[in-house]
Amino acid sequence: MSLGKAARSLVTPVRGVLQSSAPTLSRSYAAVSEARALLEGELDGIRAAGTWKAERIITSKQGPQISVDGSTGNMLNFCANNYLGLSSHPEVVQAGIDALKTHGAGLSSVRFICGTQDLHKTLEKKLAEFHEREDCILYASCFDANAGLFEVLLGPYDAVLSDELNHASIIDGIRLCRAKRLRYRHMDLGDLEIKLKEAQSSRMRLVVTDGVFSMDGDVAPLQGICDLAERYGAMVFIDECHATGFLGPRGRGTDELLGVMDRVHIINSTLGKALGGAAGGYTVGPKPLIDLLRQRSRPYLFSNALPPPVVGCATKAVELLLASNEIAQSMTAKTMRFRNKMTQAGFTIAGSNHPICPVMLGDARLASLMADDMLKLGVYVIGFSYPVVPKGKARIRVQISAAHTDEDIDRCVDAFFQTGRKHGVVS
Repeated sequence: MSLGKAARSLVTPVRGVLQSSAPTLSRSYAAVSEARALLEGELDGIRAAGTWKAERIITSKQGPQISVDGSTGNMLNFCANNYLGLSSHPEVVQAGIDALKTHGAGLSSVRFICGTQDLHKTLEKKLAEFHEREDCILYASCFDANAGLFEVLLGPYDAVLSDELNHASIIDGIRLCRAKRLRYRHMDLGDLEIKLKEAQSSRMRLVVTDGVFSMDGDVAPLQGICDLAERYGAMVFIDECHATGFLGPRGRGTDELLGVMDRVHIINSTLGKALGGAAGGYTVGPKPLIDLLRQRSRPYLFSNALPPPVVGCATKAVELLLASNEIAQSMTAKTMRFRNKMTQAGFTIAGSNHPICPVMLGDARLASLMADDMLKLGVYVIGFSYPVVPKGKARIRVQISAAHTDEDIDRCVDAFFQTGRKHGVVS
């Protein structure tokens, strides 16, 4: 065979492959183009509804005053979950630095392989002590703690009874389990009792509720829930993300506030709010449950261990709270100062006497515009709208911190009054 014939024999099959693959590539590009068009349509709909969630860029550490990209001067921050002001507390920060130096940046491993350090066990022990429970297990977030609990605890012969306004992470976690699912009306003890009667044939019954509901700042009626649970043979679970560290005389949470610490069986909470604000979540409860979670909880088994600096910061935060309740007790007066002054100014503030103070506005676009105008007045707040809250329930959620001064609170109220008058919300 001549060299020319050999070359042509090689080129012909290649040309055939390229030609046959052209329709496949074309279909692939068309699929991507169609998906892009669908996604852009969804995004346009969000913008048109006024529910677009822009992310402002902070250029400073977290605290009552922050720097925001594009704005001049410091902004008063009234929308962080930094309830106790510990996110930038010097002792908390130093504990993180010390842990970074002694234990490194991370573990590069899940806990059961080579990712458990003495720091993790110390924090778990202190959290169990703080909540007065038998044992504790750490997760990468409380979302993971909620995702990892119900599937392990509950089987097809069990029943879970969940408040209709529970956090999205609880809802998603319950979806993963095979138990019979019963949803009761928000904080409605009568409806809960009906659902408990329906669940009497189940092997185990678990009542699931947020201790504090994050969008409205209302506190679950735990005394009544525990009464019903005991009457109908159920266990009680609470998510304490918006209570741990500052509710109750010693800051132990909603169960301490309402006097039911010995009647609530399982607690999930977070390290990412009052307890230093970095990251991480946990479950506290009976030791056999915690042991089983270590064996079967998928978010625990398949997620890297919490980084040592995060663990160091959280441990110091818990130590500060175990040593003194002074910071936790400072929250009440500051919360009431804001709520009373805003009510007197003509605003509607939802929830009970909790540092979450939702300023109810109703309209999503109004909430967004007012938040933007507040920023121009030097106060950082964010509008909340669907799907974070129900349609027609848009609001600006203000969160009070122990780090706020009375002057900070008064300045925030004044900015609300100016902005509210501009938009016709108050007169």
